Amino acid sequence: MRHNKAGRRLGRTTSHRVAMFRNMVTSFLSHGRITTTDAKAKELRSIAEKMITLGKRGDLHALRQAASYIREKSVVTKLFNDIAPRYTDRQGGYTRIVKLGLRPGDNASMSIIELVTEPCNPKVKKVVAPAKAATQPVKAVVAEEVVEVAQTKVAEADETCEAKED
Repeated sequence: MRHNKAGRRLGRTTSHRVAMFRNMVTSFLSHGRITTTDAKAKELRSIAEKMITLGKRGDLHALRQAASYIREKSVVTKLFNDIAPRYTDRQGGYTRIVKLGLRPGDNASMSIIELVTEPCNPKVKKVVAPAKAATQPVKAVVAEEVVEVAQTKVAEADETCEAKED
């Protein structure tokens, strides 16, 4: 059973896989877009978004954590100065994967992973108005006529069970 074993192995040893993703993240953040297979792109997305989140934090500890994973100092500088400030109002979803089709040589499904450039439009939360007093009239528009309808509050009467009084 594979409980708590997330991620794809991609037919590589652990050291090869870690080195490959470190190189891919470095290339991805330096160029902004790379072409790779679907499986690699889906794994790369989680790592790249974690690096951008570190860049959004912007403190010294986050800088050192990103520098321990990314292979070039110039890319770390670009991440913290150029890339991360673009996504200050975005709560994740910094990358996009676009499917390209099949590779002619081995029929592998290919895709492009790229940084999202569109501005974020956060959803507006609806504010529910507090309930009004029960005896105030409510105006309703019916066929472009204003009709006043009075609301009444129904109070429940105290009911007692006569069978239990014995």
